[in-house]
Amino acid sequence: MSGETAPPLARSTLDRAAHRRGDAQWLTEAWLRARVLLLDSTDEGRTLVRTAASPPALVLFGAADVPAGSESIAMFLGVEPDGVPVFAVDTPLPVLPGTRAVSLREVGHLLGDREAGLFTTALALVNWHTRHGYSAATGAPTEMDEAGWSRVDRNGGRIWPRTDPAMIVLVHDGVDGPDGRCLLGNNAGWPGTPGGRRYSCLAGYVEPGESAEAAVLREVREEVGIGVERIGYVGSQAWPFPGSLMLGFLATADPTDPVEVDPSEIAYARWFTRREIGAALAGKTVDVGDGAQLILPPPSSIALFLIHRWLDGWVDADR
Repeated sequence: MSGETAPPLARSTLDRAAHRRGDAQWLTEAWLRARVLLLDSTDEGRTLVRTAASPPALVLFGAADVPAGSESIAMFLGVEPDGVPVFAVDTPLPVLPGTRAVSLREVGHLLGDREAGLFTTALALVNWHTRHGYSAATGAPTEMDEAGWSRVDRNGGRIWPRTDPAMIVLVHDGVDGPDGRCLLGNNAGWPGTPGGRRYSCLAGYVEPGESAEAAVLREVREEVGIGVERIGYVGSQAWPFPGSLMLGFLATADPTDPVEVDPSEIAYARWFTRREIGAALAGKTVDVGDGAQLILPPPSSIALFLIHRWLDGWVDADR
């Protein structure tokens, strides 16, 4: 059993202290006593962790130990329970003994609540800033403002960070026990893996004017050609690659309905029993045809969290 009560990137202990973002005097003083997380946006937003620590421990710096001038591009993340402010800076990472550079995909599920929240928030902000150097309304260049929580152009036009809502759903047959089945798909855009084929939950962006539940119905119908019922919300997590919020659902479908994939989106789709999913999670080979074995979603994803919920018997989201 997974034992997880929240998706891996939905954890945090940080007080975001939003009322401080426009307080220039407080921010100047806070920088001098802050902890600073360095991320490199040119390298997947990687940061440093200590190689000897288990679980991984983020490397946080003092303001005096980061590149000169960093305070002008520092993003204020919030205040920790011990009262110390935390900032993030987008900069090339230093080479330090006993550390290694990692991505959030690699270690997000391994981090404690505190560090998962810091890394996820910092990466989401960094990725937003790298994509919004110009105003969408006027085309004018923008600059960081409000301690990283907005950007402003020369005429005072302001934009704020945005998150793209996306739904992700584990479709299952509603049957308890080892013979219960779930429907997973292989996205047509995923790179191939020698000897393996990744299957995951069905997902898609919520369109303008659409509810998340309506997006579940539409996306499942578009991608695999079946209808779903008993849609139940499970939870959400940020997925800052580059800027999504994944809204997780469980839903039921009739496994006798023919699966008809949209080849522009889904290369393969099929039903798996709990026996097969459990075997794959235990490191055993599960054949999916053409000499390939089943690969499940990465541990930092909400997709694997939903699969665990179903595998552990949570066939209804409100159970």
